[in-house]
Amino acid sequence: MSDTMRAVVGDRLHVRGHTGGQKDHMAEIIEVRGKHGAPPYLVRFPDGHESLVFPGPDASVEHPDD
Repeated sequence: MSDTMRAVVGDRLHVRGHTGGQKDHMAEIIEVRGKHGAPPYLVRFPDGHESLVFPGPDASVEHPDD
């Protein structure tokens, strides 16, 4: 995770698969629990599952305008 990772509600968290054949995962950020947009993030996956995430170096925040 980058020291500059920042998010707002509505952004998407993109977690890249890091082994061959592993799919990328996308989730909507529904709550930001860190200060100034920093992790952890409460996210909702397309299947409706929600999870508290502390993103690693394989993750990035994508803003809707990007």
